[in-house]
Amino acid sequence: MQFSKGILAIVVIVPLIAGSSGCANNILIGVHEGADQVTLAEANQVASCQSKGSVIVSVFAKYRIEKDVEANLYQLARNEAVDAGADTVVKGDSSEYGKRTFKLYKCRP
Repeated sequence: MQFSKGILAIVVIVPLIAGSSGCANNILIGVHEGADQVTLAEANQVASCQSKGSVIVSVFAKYRIEKDVEANLYQLARNEAVDAGADTVVKGDSSEYGKRTFKLYKCRP
């Protein structure tokens, strides 16, 4: 009888943990000072901007919904932009789920 209760507990707990993992993982990504000022632009909007290079960012994406993964990738890119002296990022290629390239630009004076 104890064995079946243990299995039942595992079945109930696992979905709760998996369901909340998206929120928990969002909290783990820190926000660098000034990252909230970094904007996302399209490639055709940065022609007059100074290139600051590019960055490949990645997050653990298994069992997570796409919206949360993309938000985390964007936040990491914004953090990297601040470190590179950039104020704008442009989404690039994604070779695999949870990994994306961003180009960094300085567009504002």
